[in-house]
Amino acid sequence: MIRVLVVDDDFMVAKVHSGYVSRVDGFEVVGVAHTGADAVVAADELRPDLVLLDIYLPDIDGMSVLRQLRGRPSADPDVIVITAARDLDTVRGAIHGGALHYLIKPFSYEALRERLESFRSLHRTLADLPGDAPAAQQDVDRLFGTRTRSATPPKGLSSETARVVEDILRERSAGGGDLSATECAEATEISRVSARKYLEHFVESGRAEVRLRYGGTGRPERRYRWV
Repeated sequence: MIRVLVVDDDFMVAKVHSGYVSRVDGFEVVGVAHTGADAVVAADELRPDLVLLDIYLPDIDGMSVLRQLRGRPSADPDVIVITAARDLDTVRGAIHGGALHYLIKPFSYEALRERLESFRSLHRTLADLPGDAPAAQQDVDRLFGTRTRSATPPKGLSSETARVVEDILRERSAGGGDLSATECAEATEISRVSARKYLEHFVESGRAEVRLRYGGTGRPERRYRWV
C-alpha cells in the first residue's frame, strides 16, 4: 500500500480528500494535518510515501513545508500540491521544489485519481528496478515517461468508457492473459475501432503494454496487457 499524508487547513476538505484517496486501489491515508508544523512532524513520524499538500496553511505556507520536507533526511516523501493558488510564482515554486503534480481546487475525484494512478505507476516502476545497478537509458525514459504522461483520455474519448475498458483489461491481465481490440469490443459493447482507441490511449499513457501475435496470414494481432 502507498501511504498518504493529507495536509489541509480545512477539516472538511481534508476529510473529502482523504475519502478520495481511500477509493483508489493501492492507497491508504495514514495521517491528516491541518497546519504546516503538524505536517512536518507527521511526515517525520509516519514516513508517508506521498503528501497531498495545501499551500494556504494557518502558520507557515505550503511552499515552506515543501522545502522542509525536501531537506529532512528522516522523511523525504513525494508531494502533490493541492491548492486554490493560481499565481505563477506559486506554480514555479512547486515545480522547483520537486512537486510531482499541481491540482487547483476545487477538483473532482477523477482528477485526483488520475494523478494518484500516475504516481502508483511511477512507484511500481522504481520498485522494479535493481537498486544496486546503474540505470539504463530505457529505465530512465520509463521513469520520466511515467511521471509526465497524462492519464486523461484525449478529446473524443470519455472517462466513463475508459474506466469500463480499464476494468476489463485489468481483470484479464490479473489472470495472466491479454486482450485484443475485438475481444474488448465484445466485452464492453462498443465498436472495435473505439475499443482500440481506448487501449492505445492506455499504452501511450504508460499504463498498458502491447505485443504482436503473429498468425498464419494477414497482419499480426495487437494484444494488450495492463501494467
